[in-house]
Amino acid sequence: MSDSKFIDLCKNIVKDYAIEHLDKTDEVQDFEVFVVWSCKTLQNNKALLSTTLLDGMYYELTYNGDKKEIYLDAYKKFENRCIKVEEE
Repeated sequence: MSDSKFIDLCKNIVKDYAIEHLDKTDEVQDFEVFVVWSCKTLQNNKALLSTTLLDGMYYELTYNGDKKEIYLDAYKKFENRCIKVEEE
C-alpha cells in the first residue's frame, strides 16, 4: 500500500471513529484530522493522528501488510507536564 493511500485511509477511519464517539446530544461539528507522525517499514505502515476537536484524543493506526489489516488504538491525553532535567 502506498503511503498516501494509507494516510487517506487513516484519516477516514479516525474521522468516522471520532464522529461515532461524540456525545449523542452534541451536534456534529466540522473538524480536521491531521497526521502527527508516520513511517513505513517493509510492507507495514504506522501513523499517529489527531483531530482539531478539543477532546484530547489521539490515534495510532498500524497497517499489517501481511494480513492486509489496519489496527486502530485510541488514546486520551490526560495531561501535558514539563519536567526539568538536570544535566550531570
